[in-house]
Amino acid sequence: MARLDPVAFGFEQEHGSAFDHESAGLQAAAALNARFAGLSARDLIERALVEVFPGRIALVSSFGAESAVLLHLAASVDRGIPVVFMDTLRLFPETLAYRDMLVERLGLTNVRTIMPDPEALQAADPHKALWMMNADACCRIRKTEPLARAMAGFDAWFTGRKRFQAATRAAIQAFEQDGDRIKVNPLAAWTIDDLKAYVAEHDLPPHPLVAKGYPSIGCLPCTSKVKPGEDARAGRWRGLDKTECGIHLGLENDGSGI
Repeated sequence: MARLDPVAFGFEQEHGSAFDHESAGLQAAAALNARFAGLSARDLIERALVEVFPGRIALVSSFGAESAVLLHLAASVDRGIPVVFMDTLRLFPETLAYRDMLVERLGLTNVRTIMPDPEALQAADPHKALWMMNADACCRIRKTEPLARAMAGFDAWFTGRKRFQAATRAAIQAFEQDGDRIKVNPLAAWTIDDLKAYVAEHDLPPHPLVAKGYPSIGCLPCTSKVKPGEDARAGRWRGLDKTECGIHLGLENDGSGI
């Protein structure tokens, strides 16, 4: 697993003492938020790619409803940026087709599709019914554990999370401490209108399921249509006390803090 470099962020370490990476991450995130406050999303992406985490940052994308904006911004800086895509093997066919279309359209050259471990799936979910009995366990096997393996060697990662998406995301900052890594959220302050304007300006293709009532798209069994007036993520794990798959919860003990 990659580790934050105390020297790179200007943190001193006493000779022979253990370095507190979680504390360093909190300090690094705060310092980066202060340092790059007011930058546009594209400029923030460029500074993170070129200056702060050169060769040590990836973009994690679901190729979902709003993914085209962040992918387009990143591609405008560097089409070779590592893009990690999790194929849980339970995705909508439309999502896989949308991924292929965007990769070609944006000229992305380093998309890494990762999948769950076959042996883990066979042991825990041989009948593809785990989502009904234990949705958290299903997400862990199909999303968080594969992503943890894919992120080995990276110190940071870009996400497309935005404050308006859900109450659990209302306070996110551009830079966040996330275990041993820094999470970078270039679109944190963007609104729905900002997204629509950017999509229109750059003529970006929409995910085909958005027009069918899916403003937030995950795995097929756990994604339902959203009614007018509902939270955009209301269709994710409907009826369960669950709002995140786990990769954004910072739970290092189960691999979710990647």
